[in-house]
Amino acid sequence: MLALLLGEPFPIGRTVLRNRVVSPPMERNYGTADGRVTDQYLAYLRARAAGGAALVFTEATYVRADGRGRVRQLGAHADHVVPGLRAVADAVHAEGALAGVELNHGGRVTDPAVSGFQPVAPSPVPFRGRTPRELGTDEVARIVVAFGAAARRCAEAGVDVLEVHAAHGYLIHQFLSPRTNLRDDRYADPPVFLNEVLAEIRREAPGPALFLRLSAFEGVPGGLDADATLALVRRLDLDLVDVLDISAGSYEAGEWMVQPGEVARAVLAPYAARFREFDRPICVAGRIPTGEVAEQVLRSGAADLVAVGRAQHADPAWTATVLAGRAPRPCIGCNQGCIDELHTQQPIWCLVNPATSHENEPASHRRRVLIVGAGVAGLEAARRAAERRHQVTVWEAEPLLGGRYRLAADLPSRPEFGRLLDWYEAELSRLGVEVRLATTATPGLIASHAPEVVVVAVGGHDHRPLVPGSDRPRVIGLDDWLRSPPAVGSGEAVTVWGADRAGLAVADAAARSGCRVVLLGAGGEIAPEAGFREKVLLVRRLTDDPGVSVRLGTTVEAIEDDRLLVGHDGRREWLPVRGPVVVSQGTVPRSVEVGRGAWQTIVLDHAASAAEAIRHGAAARF
Repeated sequence: MLALLLGEPFPIGRTVLRNRVVSPPMERNYGTADGRVTDQYLAYLRARAAGGAALVFTEATYVRADGRGRVRQLGAHADHVVPGLRAVADAVHAEGALAGVELNHGGRVTDPAVSGFQPVAPSPVPFRGRTPRELGTDEVARIVVAFGAAARRCAEAGVDVLEVHAAHGYLIHQFLSPRTNLRDDRYADPPVFLNEVLAEIRREAPGPALFLRLSAFEGVPGGLDADATLALVRRLDLDLVDVLDISAGSYEAGEWMVQPGEVARAVLAPYAARFREFDRPICVAGRIPTGEVAEQVLRSGAADLVAVGRAQHADPAWTATVLAGRAPRPCIGCNQGCIDELHTQQPIWCLVNPATSHENEPASHRRRVLIVGAGVAGLEAARRAAERRHQVTVWEAEPLLGGRYRLAADLPSRPEFGRLLDWYEAELSRLGVEVRLATTATPGLIASHAPEVVVVAVGGHDHRPLVPGSDRPRVIGLDDWLRSPPAVGSGEAVTVWGADRAGLAVADAAARSGCRVVLLGAGGEIAPEAGFREKVLLVRRLTDDPGVSVRLGTTVEAIEDDRLLVGHDGRREWLPVRGPVVVSQGTVPRSVEVGRGAWQTIVLDHAASAAEAIRHGAAARF
């Protein structure tokens, strides 16, 4: 077996990382309203350290109260946070990892409803309708001091690594960018503020290693491209920096900060390789979901360290599992719970792992458990039950595992989704779960199996609203379309009736195949249940495609063979559109008769999404 570079130690500053895997800064909404660490946060970080990561960061940690961006964001802004940071360092050290804190000020992207302050910035360039106050020269210097004071607090708490957040459109990045730095004092020179921050941190906290996080490019018109960024970095005091940590994007190009799953793996590695000219160790983030991809990045020479964020969010033991040659629970790049949930100010979650930091409860005694249905709810219930040492059998009426999730996983915008089913299949095999496909559960068959517990996890089926003509052959339910779409030639029309998450993905797939697409939605937004980073690329493709017509606020009232009667703003009109009409109007619960017997029956609630289904499967208790 080829020795993994990923597992080799690596020196930084005055210390050594035990391997090349970094658990990078990720905001999580796990802190308190005054910036302190919670038990939930400690458990989360400890789990990643116990799972093998060499360096475990907290998150973008604000250095001053007016730089806070989230209600539950961690702070290093005052002395009261030091005991919590010390607890973080102690917990991470106890598991053999190093502890890191990323220092940040949000600048113009902060929300006064969160921070209680008017946003401040290098220049009064509006952001999302809010105009920040331009900082005076003396005020900028005081923020430099605030970075140093925050660094000192972290060092006193025993933190091993500090990172300066100079990326993603936050305050330091705002000074670097020509879009947002329109000043005429000495801070008009883009590198001056960052150089002063680096020097102040080194002066106040000389012990910890120092990472510098940079966006390789901003990703917006008028912003820094890759060449301009490199030119600026050549003017930085890099003698003060131990590691360059390469990311990308800004708030106006959030798809580059955290890339959707359809973006190429290791997408930022070629950009990181260009920073080799500075003769500093390189860390890189950006779509590194598997150990194979991480190893490839290191062997290519593009970077020395890999920042694996979402994959370790999905599986806290990602590092140890990969180094042992096994497959961890996969991140599928959905961006639902880990990123798009942040704006709710509620703790983030993970679609594929509903209980990332929780131990499984031991079973009181071993029981014979029958799971009826092998969608993701049934698969998660089966895995959890087997881990608690129950004897588990799964029956599935279809010839394949995965249910409706498998159908969705075949869509071109979801190339990573199938990895979750592969992992479940491997897990059930490892745990000795018997799986019977193409098996329809009946009361008699269940009775002959003699289970002690029956878990009904049969999910739902398409809902088809009753309108005149909805029973015509051209009207096709979403599941049937995904199982066996009719042949539709390039340039022919497909109507998608429903602009929810599923309808959006189907419309995108049809447009990619060359069809003309009409997407009809009753609401005022495409896929309102999906967050920005989940849907940004799909929405952009559809709205930019001249062959796609998106009509929101529109209801379907009748269907004929060559036209649709639609309603909009109290008016009705006939749309002359032929071809199939794909119905994406949500689902209704499916039922199955399991009969009555000596067994306990648990019926999992109907779920509206894959994330909800997996949570329901995880919550089954017996």
